[in-house]
Amino acid sequence: MTFQAPLWLLALLLVAALVAVYVVLQLRRKAYAARFTNVALLGSLVPKRPGWKRHLAFGIVALGLAALVVSLAVPSTEVRVPRERATVIMAVDVSLSMQATDIAPDRFQAMQTAAKEFVDVLPERINLGLVSFAGTATTVVPPTTDRAQVAGAIDNLDLAEATAIGEAVFTSLSAIENFQSSLDAGEEEAAPARIVLLSDGYNTVGREDTQAIDAARAAGVPVSTIAFGTDYGTLDLDGETVPVPVDRSTLEEIADSTGGSYSEAASAAELEQVYEDLGSQIGYTTEPQDVSYWFVRGGVLVLLIGVVLSLLWTNRLV
Repeated sequence: MTFQAPLWLLALLLVAALVAVYVVLQLRRKAYAARFTNVALLGSLVPKRPGWKRHLAFGIVALGLAALVVSLAVPSTEVRVPRERATVIMAVDVSLSMQATDIAPDRFQAMQTAAKEFVDVLPERINLGLVSFAGTATTVVPPTTDRAQVAGAIDNLDLAEATAIGEAVFTSLSAIENFQSSLDAGEEEAAPARIVLLSDGYNTVGREDTQAIDAARAAGVPVSTIAFGTDYGTLDLDGETVPVPVDRSTLEEIADSTGGSYSEAASAAELEQVYEDLGSQIGYTTEPQDVSYWFVRGGVLVLLIGVVLSLLWTNRLV
C-alpha cells in the first residue's frame, strides 16, 4: 500500500498525543485517589467506575480517529488494468524449418494454435498486428482490434525458404510507426508498443540482427523473443535429413538488448504458456487505486461504536 498524500500521516502524532494525555490523566486520577487513607470514605467520595470498559471505549474512539487520519493521506493499492492504445506486432517464423516434427504434429501447426491463443488473451483495446517472415518479411495484418482478422490470417500462413529475423524486426517497426502516426495525431505521448517474435532458426538472409537491435532501441520498442523447437529437430529435404536446431543465443541477445523478454518453448503446451504470460505482461499495467473510502467508512464505524459504548458504560461521550 502506498500513500498519495503521505504528509497527512503526521496527524497521527496528534492522535498519539491524545492517547498520551488520556493516560496521564488516568495516572493523575489514581494518584489523587490514593491520598485518601480511609478506604470507606474513599468509596463514598469516589464512585465506582466501569474500569477497563472506560479505557476500551476510549481506545476504540482513538482507533477510529486514526483510521480517519489515514484516509486523509489517500492510501492506494496497485491494481491491474488493461492497457489502451498499445500496439503489439506478432512476428512469426514461417521458414521451411517449421515443418520439423520434433513438436507434434509439427512446429508450424503447433505455432498456429498457440498464436491464436495469444490473440485471445490480449485485451480487446490493444491493437494487434501480424508479420510473417521467411526469406522476406511481410505485414500480413496491420495493427487492429479485429481479433477475427488476425486469427484468420494465422490459419492462412504459408511456409517459404530462408529466415530473415532482422527483416522481421524492421517490418514490425514500420508497421508500428505507420499505425501510430495516425493513431497518435494530437497526442503528446506515443502509445506503448512491443514486438513479439517467434522463430526456430538462424538468420540467413536480409539485414543483420545487430542492425535490427539498433533500430528497435532507437524506436524505443522492446522485442520479446521466443525460441521455439528443440535441438534435435530435423527436416527432410529431397531425401536428405537436415538438422534444424534452435538459435537461442541470437534470440536471447535481441530480447536482452532491446528491453524485451526471452522465453524458450520446446512443446506446443509450453508455447501456449509463454504466449499467455506475454499477454499478461503486455496487455496489462498496474495503476494506483484510491482506497481511502474504506478507511473513512471503517473509521466512522469504529468511532460510532466507541462513542456508543462510552455512553452505555460511563454516561459520557469519552
